[in-house]
Amino acid sequence: MADKTDGHVRLEVENNIGEITLNRPSKHNALTPDMYRQIATCCADANETSAVHVVILRGAGERAFCAGSDIKALKGYEDFWAWRNRFDYIPPILGLRKPTIAAVKGWALGGGLEIALACDMRVVARSAVFSAPEVQLGWNGAGGAAQHLTQMCGYGQAMRLLLTGDRFSAEDADAMGMVEWLVQDEPEAELLKAREIAAQIAEYSSVATQSVKAAVRGAMDLSTEQGLRHENDLMSLCFAKSEHAKLRAEINGGHS
Repeated sequence: MADKTDGHVRLEVENNIGEITLNRPSKHNALTPDMYRQIATCCADANETSAVHVVILRGAGERAFCAGSDIKALKGYEDFWAWRNRFDYIPPILGLRKPTIAAVKGWALGGGLEIALACDMRVVARSAVFSAPEVQLGWNGAGGAAQHLTQMCGYGQAMRLLLTGDRFSAEDADAMGMVEWLVQDEPEAELLKAREIAAQIAEYSSVATQSVKAAVRGAMDLSTEQGLRHENDLMSLCFAKSEHAKLRAEINGGHS
């Protein structure tokens, strides 16, 4: 397994699967500004590495996926303008062209919830606990929780979760439509399931899976007419790849 280690975030690649691990288990994988940039570096490497067809995001240790931003680290911003112009970790995750799977166990709080929501799919252990506690601290989250919870779970549920900051269980998240696979509380069950799903996706053409992701993402922003044109263009791109020469030959009666 190729390993690109950078501080508290690392990217490992094996069998066309990239795993980005938040590796600060002693602090429940709480995020620091340095980790924001390390996440971006790992995402850029995954995007640029042709051997990566699908990406899993996970947290090291047994207790947390990610407990959010390290509050102590926030003291390093001298004023609101420095915070306004901070480097953010969510855009690089959203910018991954490859399909992404969050393998979630334990705490996924604040920024941890935002990272899970920014992924395309979520495999969640029944022990997982989610929350968006920012309102309880006197601010709102800025990493996409409002956007993604509203899209996945609806307006009312998003308002309930974001205005109370209450913790909610994996079962609650599943019932609201936030979870694609809910797994039993067995050692690394969520990671093993995520790897199983990733292995299936990794077998397919990376051009095809990236096109599917682009089409689905486009469906959230484009009209139906625009979306259909987008899907057709993406399908044409897939057919243009040399790996489909045999299929084109069959369609054209033996002439590629």
